[in-house]
Amino acid sequence: MTPAPATTQDVRKRFLVLRGLRWLPTGLIVPVLVLVLLDRGLSLAQLGVVFAGQGLMVLVLELPTGGLADAIGRRTVLLVATVFEVAAFVLLIGTRSVPLLVLAAGFMGVYRALESGPLDSWYVDTAQAIDADADIERGLSQAGVVTGLAIGLGALAASALVALQPLPGVDPLITPVVVALALLVLEWAAIAVLMTEPQPQRNLAALKRSVAEVPTIVITAVRTVKRSTALIALVSVEFLWGLGIHTVESYTPVRLGDVVDGADRAASLLGPANTVAWLVAAAGAALVPVLTRRLSPAGAGAGLRIAQGLTVLGIAFAIGPVGVVVAYVLAIGVNGAANPIHQGMLHRGVVNGNSRATVVSVNSLTGQTGAMIGGIALGLLADTTSLSVAMVAGAAILSAAAPLYLIAGRGLERQAVETSARGLTT
Repeated sequence: MTPAPATTQDVRKRFLVLRGLRWLPTGLIVPVLVLVLLDRGLSLAQLGVVFAGQGLMVLVLELPTGGLADAIGRRTVLLVATVFEVAAFVLLIGTRSVPLLVLAAGFMGVYRALESGPLDSWYVDTAQAIDADADIERGLSQAGVVTGLAIGLGALAASALVALQPLPGVDPLITPVVVALALLVLEWAAIAVLMTEPQPQRNLAALKRSVAEVPTIVITAVRTVKRSTALIALVSVEFLWGLGIHTVESYTPVRLGDVVDGADRAASLLGPANTVAWLVAAAGAALVPVLTRRLSPAGAGAGLRIAQGLTVLGIAFAIGPVGVVVAYVLAIGVNGAANPIHQGMLHRGVVNGNSRATVVSVNSLTGQTGAMIGGIALGLLADTTSLSVAMVAGAAILSAAAPLYLIAGRGLERQAVETSARGLTT
């Protein structure tokens, strides 16, 4: 393991490298995952069940694993998480069975539960340990840029892999998943080398003590959220986002496949579309400091959620593949700008750094719960009515989150005043 970072700039560089490696494999599978599952005969409702397998595991494990990260170390938890991601990809490559695909989604859910929060929390706490006034928003904003670039590059590579079919005998739609699996090995090694933190005692008694701390950390984090108007509003935003985002992530490939009449053709278009979309998302994340200075984080977040709902309507009712692709690019771009704003507000709402990863897990848990419910409910709605009706419902849900950002903003302002007042009296 390399020496610990000595400056906040070094911390940020490591954080950005790890963020890029985390999202590059995701970019490879984003254009093909839904098409792979539909190509294997799943209906939209069954697709929702498969993704619910992921949501169920997150629902069960999110808070305990967030507490585990706070107790035994973020690096250890991320290394274990990557192993589960490898297992999920192996199953996705090797099976056509719906129960096994649900199991693969479950493994991915374990991964998402384990990896939710530790990397960002490691960055924030490590940077603030070096400089209490570290500009964490800058790092989180740049992480949004890196995420967009990584996913965009991965999506472009996925499109090329599907078109060129470089692996003889391998289904073109599966080829990007195979390459993503290979990249996970690199991600695991980078986590092992670049993430440095105080090492816990390596004996059974120390491990038991760390695990025993998890319930206390979880209870503290939940109480922290319950006592904060800002955090309650922010996790409610995440729940509504989870309910509605299925219409962008899962239904755009279906909508595009209907327009161009073919899964392979849709996959070849979605690769470049995802590249452009995530480049736009990266640009949106880069503009976050400007947006928040002019509109405030709360105002910018509210406006972006309304815009996101409008982009979903564009995907649903655009005429021809160009219209669908443009609306999709805008939807992903808006999401890329909204996410660092949300994360920045969330971290500012956490007063006790010892439960930071767990609070982030609370936020992620609500989003995954919403995604699990939305995936099944909107899938059933699409199967019983039409895809367009389900997308209209999703657009309304996404836009409904906007006022909650304004509530969160007022809550953070009150919290800052109270914190300042306590500082003056001590």
